[in-house]
Amino acid sequence: MQDFGNIINNHVLLVALVACLTAQAIKLIVEIVKNRKVNIRALVETGGMPSAHSALVTALATGVGQTAGWDSSEFAIAVVFAVIVMYDAAGVRQAAGKQARVLNQIIDEFFQGEHNFNEDRLKELLGHTPVQVIVGSILGIVISWVAQLALVGARAA
Repeated sequence: MQDFGNIINNHVLLVALVACLTAQAIKLIVEIVKNRKVNIRALVETGGMPSAHSALVTALATGVGQTAGWDSSEFAIAVVFAVIVMYDAAGVRQAAGKQARVLNQIIDEFFQGEHNFNEDRLKELLGHTPVQVIVGSILGIVISWVAQLALVGARAA
């Protein structure tokens, strides 16, 4: 049970999770502004503005740099991990989403006639545009720096 307490007290992990949750909350706000309706599913869906994956991994890498040192092996690992996640979010998953869009179009055209096949749609919004990844990254870095400043301020008081 003490191990769980140590996890809860891991400042870097908590800040990274806050960055991710903040990005997901912003997606809900963007959805409301863009479509003039509340879509609660935006809180858990992948894709969209900003990238929660990017916010999570950049907050994590920034937090590791702040605590372990910018020249540490841990920071290097966190940065490489962040780059891979962001590349995947903007590259591989974006391409998979484009393929899903084309397959859905083929299914739509195919089912205009009479066929006895399943019409299940593929999820098209899988990845992120480069702008969504950049905004998520900036969000993660800013949240990590603000949290670090708050922690330093709290320790000084």
